[in-house]
Amino acid sequence: MAKSSAPSRERIVAGAADLISRRGLNAASIREVAKHAKAPLGSTYHYFPEGKQQLATEAVRHGGDAVARLLRKELEAGPVAGLRAFLGLWRGVVVQSDFRAGCPVLAVSVEEPSDAEPPPALVAAAEAFDTWQRLLTEALCEQGVDPGRAPEIAALVVAAVEGAIAMCRAQRDTQPLDRVARQLEAVLAGAVSP
Repeated sequence: MAKSSAPSRERIVAGAADLISRRGLNAASIREVAKHAKAPLGSTYHYFPEGKQQLATEAVRHGGDAVARLLRKELEAGPVAGLRAFLGLWRGVVVQSDFRAGCPVLAVSVEEPSDAEPPPALVAAAEAFDTWQRLLTEALCEQGVDPGRAPEIAALVVAAVEGAIAMCRAQRDTQPLDRVARQLEAVLAGAVSP
């Protein structure tokens, strides 16, 4: 029984991540997530008894973990390969969605929290950004980049790519990603060259 429920739960989480990447957290209700994921509404409440915030947190973690897995794999070939994979992933998301989807981690990050305390989804977004930056920092250090400079370059990469994703969606064009890609590759090449 647990085996058959896992794909349905996973489909709901993936559907929530996709819907959040398109509409933002505040515009994605549980009912809309269930419809978007083609899952029964009852199943959604069954798997996520704490409601929208639980589902949103898991959706952000899902998106963040997927990017982290890609980075871990591609960074084995070096920082430039990791950067290209990172950019390629987001290019695919933006283009395949006809500029309607972006990054669910960013989408949650830019919305105003409803409480004084940061909601769990926002905490998960911060953790995702931290993980991506840490992976990039480690790859840069392995290539001989100064440990004091590597985190700054990693932050630049993540911030520039996330900003470029938002610009692509607004402009309905991949040119911002292309421009950022060229400049970031130059920064990485300069940082790792002897």
